[in-house]
Amino acid sequence: LNSVEIQFALKVVEQAVSLAQHVKKEAAEASFSKKDHSPATVADYAIQAVAGYWLEQYFPKDALVAEESTEALRKPEGQDMLRQVVSHVNRHIPNTTAAQICEWIDRGTKDAKNRYWTLDPVDGTKGYMRGGQYAVALALVEDGKVQIGILGCPNLNGHIAPHQAGGAMLVAKKNEGAWITCLKGSKRFSGVRVSGRSDMTQARIVRSFESSHTDTGQTDAVWKALGIQTEPILMDSQAKHAMVAAGGADLFFHLLPPTQQNYRISVWDQAAGTVIVEEAGGRVTDLEGKPFDFSTGKKLTKNIGVLISNNQLHARALEAMRQTKLKLK
Repeated sequence: LNSVEIQFALKVVEQAVSLAQHVKKEAAEASFSKKDHSPATVADYAIQAVAGYWLEQYFPKDALVAEESTEALRKPEGQDMLRQVVSHVNRHIPNTTAAQICEWIDRGTKDAKNRYWTLDPVDGTKGYMRGGQYAVALALVEDGKVQIGILGCPNLNGHIAPHQAGGAMLVAKKNEGAWITCLKGSKRFSGVRVSGRSDMTQARIVRSFESSHTDTGQTDAVWKALGIQTEPILMDSQAKHAMVAAGGADLFFHLLPPTQQNYRISVWDQAAGTVIVEEAGGRVTDLEGKPFDFSTGKKLTKNIGVLISNNQLHARALEAMRQTKLKLK
């Protein structure tokens, strides 16, 4: 945990969570729709700017691959949003201009190369806006493999250890393990492990809060094939990865809705959570059982859907998906 890379990542995620909470407190309603109609917040842009700034200080040669660009902010209708972003960034990096902030944000438009950082400033934007689960997700990828992952989950209070107010932060380094600490207060890290549950009927499943994000019909069919008797835990974002990694849940699968069969997951939606689950002893694959290939650019073009488990339940979940004859393209 003392490597320069991890110290950089911790700094970014801690500031990002603080920034997201402050923005939410002051102006959660300050949002508009991007071209793809997904909600965008001041926090998304401000966090990406802060990450771009710190990357410039620590690893100026590294690329940042992230969700936002300043295209909308630079338009006349985006100027009010830009002013809000500048105001919030200046709380953490004083005396910065709109031009500097736009430059830091646009560091995230770089292509994925042999070594890059990938960021989801506010993963689970709808959860963030409604006061539900969301995460700040940051990861380092080298040669197609995730080396470091950090998830800041401000609203996981009581769901997983430590059971203290202030949320949880999970950290993983490839081949070295995964750890958890409180987001607020002294940073005392403790190791995390997935559950040892092998009884599928009693498996604790996390499902997406937003039903539009998945194929609910096929999800229910898989659920029935697995014989699960417990109630699902509904939540947004890679907080679901955190739940499985820390033993608070045992299984999660994401089936693409019928209208999005050609959709492919972005690297920032999986990188941090994947290495954290794997280093905690779990398993992460696509719906065909293939590991994620992070060498394909911004989109995981060689993978379809997501299956996350405590490893004990993985093979049976894959078999249930084969039995239900999922239509995978």
